[in-house]
Amino acid sequence: MSLWGKITGWIVLLFGLGYFALPLLGLTEFSLKARRGVYSLDAYTRIIGDPEFQYTFVYSIVMALVTIAIGVLLVVPTAFWVRLKMPRARPFVEFLTLLPLVIPAIVIVFGYIRLYNTSSWLPLTGTIFGTNLLLAFGYTTLALPYMYRSIDTGMRTIDVATLSEAAQSLGAGWVRIIGRIIMPNMVPAILSGAFLTFAVVIGEFTMAALLNRPAFGPYLARIGANKPYEPFALSVIAFGITWVCMGLLQLANRLSKHTKAAAK
Repeated sequence: MSLWGKITGWIVLLFGLGYFALPLLGLTEFSLKARRGVYSLDAYTRIIGDPEFQYTFVYSIVMALVTIAIGVLLVVPTAFWVRLKMPRARPFVEFLTLLPLVIPAIVIVFGYIRLYNTSSWLPLTGTIFGTNLLLAFGYTTLALPYMYRSIDTGMRTIDVATLSEAAQSLGAGWVRIIGRIIMPNMVPAILSGAFLTFAVVIGEFTMAALLNRPAFGPYLARIGANKPYEPFALSVIAFGITWVCMGLLQLANRLSKHTKAAAK
């Protein structure tokens, strides 16, 4: 590479870092000005000590875990079966998984409310458990494009046909093949989809607000409308959680590579 090419590369890199880092630094700096004249963690202390923050954050984490479990149980067998037995259906499945990116969340949740209200054939919105279940299904729908593509990409890295034939020759059924052979070989891909799903659930507002559930997204919107510094502190906390998830994903990828190298 020429000297001019290296200089151009560094300029682009520094511009990109500045583009993302400067707003974050400004956000963090403003969140520390809750006390006049000095920098302090007062906004963070008030947010973390707020019982509503604790409840909504824990609620969203639980819903994220439930959504991840539903997504994995739905997508892994589907991607496995499409790749092994129905390769011609792959474009159709990919089209279906892209629909949540095209259809707005508000349309999806109004459809849910119309179909599952208290006067319908399945009144899920009539109970707290039913509404929570409906919200988990809605989150699964929103995260489906990310979960499916992560798992489908991971499925391409392993020889599904050979592993399945070897397991069947030893008497394993389809459930055992998926649970004991396919999924352990796809841990990084599943974790990638899980972290993306977690990010979608933590930041989602429309479905939780219209279903009147105590999630983190509506709480963040209420705080932003009523308080000056706490929303910025919440944004910094959410950004930190995102970076922790990315770090855990990288750690999982490295551990997977080390495990495969040791097995070889």
